[in-house]
Amino acid sequence: MWNDFKAFISRGNVLDLAIAVIIGTAFTSVVKTFADGIIMPFISVLGGNVDFRQKVWNLGDMPVRTSDEIQAAIAQKQPLITYGQFINDIITFLIVAIVMFLLARYAIRLFKGLQAVTPPTAEEVLLTEIRDILITKQNV
Repeated sequence: MWNDFKAFISRGNVLDLAIAVIIGTAFTSVVKTFADGIIMPFISVLGGNVDFRQKVWNLGDMPVRTSDEIQAAIAQKQPLITYGQFINDIITFLIVAIVMFLLARYAIRLFKGLQAVTPPTAEEVLLTEIRDILITKQNV
């Protein structure tokens, strides 16, 4: 069983997946900081200086008009629907998705350019010659 596990782990695709998860986790924090620190302030200005994180529906009895009151209500386990944070998370997700799409597109183009043109195999050459002979016989 141990040898089977070592063989499974040592395969390239498992290691590639593990590396991708680690890089993805680190990359997510960078993109989240980018979204929260750069993109969201612009969206806030375009939306009339609205801080989405302060948008909540209060179902409890504590007042929640400021960020500190929202945090206090959350700490007191007051029922809040934090739809503003949900909007913020959707925007962050869309930014991550767009950035990952652009990186994947770039990587695909880069790898296509790096692929070496392989000469046809002996079997392909032979089949091409047979095809050409048959085409010339049909045309005669």
